[in-house]
Amino acid sequence: MVKETELIFIPVPSTGHLLVNIDFAKRLLDLDHRIHTINILNLSSPTNPHASVFARSLVASQPRIRLHDLPALHDPPPVDLYKRAPEAYIVQLVKKTTPLIKDAVSGIVESRRRGSDSVRVSALVLDFFCNSLINDVGNELNLPSYIFLTCNARYLGMMKYIPDRHRKTASELDLSSADEELQIPGFVNSIPVKFMPPGMFNREAYEAYVELAPRFGDAKGILVNSFVELEPHPFDYFSRQENYPPVYPVGPILSLKDRASPDAEAADRDRIVEWLEDQPESSVVFLCFGSKGSVDEPQVKEIAQALELVGCRFLWSIRTSDEETNVNDVLPEGFMGRVAGNGLVCGWAPQAEVLAHKAIGGFVSHCGWNSTLESLWFGVPIATWPMYAEQQLNAFTLVKELELAVDLRMDYVSGRGGLVTCEEIVRAVRSLMDGGEEKRKKVKVIADAARKTLMDGGSSSLATARFIGELLDDGSC
Repeated sequence: MVKETELIFIPVPSTGHLLVNIDFAKRLLDLDHRIHTINILNLSSPTNPHASVFARSLVASQPRIRLHDLPALHDPPPVDLYKRAPEAYIVQLVKKTTPLIKDAVSGIVESRRRGSDSVRVSALVLDFFCNSLINDVGNELNLPSYIFLTCNARYLGMMKYIPDRHRKTASELDLSSADEELQIPGFVNSIPVKFMPPGMFNREAYEAYVELAPRFGDAKGILVNSFVELEPHPFDYFSRQENYPPVYPVGPILSLKDRASPDAEAADRDRIVEWLEDQPESSVVFLCFGSKGSVDEPQVKEIAQALELVGCRFLWSIRTSDEETNVNDVLPEGFMGRVAGNGLVCGWAPQAEVLAHKAIGGFVSHCGWNSTLESLWFGVPIATWPMYAEQQLNAFTLVKELELAVDLRMDYVSGRGGLVTCEEIVRAVRSLMDGGEEKRKKVKVIADAARKTLMDGGSSSLATARFIGELLDDGSC
């Protein structure tokens, strides 16, 4: 048994993934002083050129987290592939970066071997997109590998389902069978095909899923950013799987402090908070579609018309599909004058701080898992408007599985086109703000449970302690 341990985290260079990985690293260091250092390898990608600067801003307050920037690749995967099939792009990026990753990990391990006998590198903690490293790096260097899933337990159920389905069909999903229903482990309800991640309908992305999914079984354990009280059914399912790695419900992992914000837009923060201070409690609907969620001009006009018709107070964070376009240029003529005093439109918004504010009564969200957990943590009910990745599956979970959200459009995906109409938005916002009292109560119960699960004796606290105990008992390297 080692006296102290050191870990190596390998996330993908994506804002949402980095946020959660770094916050989990901070939590582990706070929980047990025997975790000496956590190293985070920063992969370089032209699709996220500012990842290193962003990560450094997040770890500035924690000297026991060491960032290791890997060199840029001479021949990264083509950016066109990222636009077509981001899952396939990330898998290729990890493969191409593997020699650099192996060198970096070897260097960290060797430096510890030459140093104090009381500290050892005990494990890799891999983003699930990096699970090829279990064999290519972890096994070769005799390091146990854990997968850190920044999605929820039901997503893990989908990944467990994919190999079985592929053995039967060897083909990506077909949108023409959108209403066909799938029986996926961990879900209470069968899932219509149309709610599956858009990558499952794309040959290149589907092949990436097929490559990633079986490798979950090679991990020593799987850490999931969710908690038993939120997802009892899937966690119970995985607790009964004898030939599958142990699953640790360690969430909710939230980046609520030391969160980076764009310097150029920091002034917006004061303007937003000052405006919220003047609004009655639970009176404002917040519309925000994440760091990558954008809408085109026709969709902006539908949202604007809906907000005028509903008449409730709103805070609207707009990202347009054309980054060069000024937000004010896509709003209907005279809109800001007609809603003066009733609403505020901005570009970037400090999402966690906004959701924490007493004035917020509802959240029209893209249903990214980080955003979902933040909204539940602060007791704010959601209207679902998924945009990309696994967000449709999250929307289905919130609306159908957990009955915690209002269905605005569960099967919307920005890449498929289509327009969410003013009428749909009006219906959902009214339901969220005027008729959502029952859901509001349910969300408050989950908010309380989320806090309790992280306290001493809570389910996530105990699961994290089991993970740490396993690390400290395995000091082979």
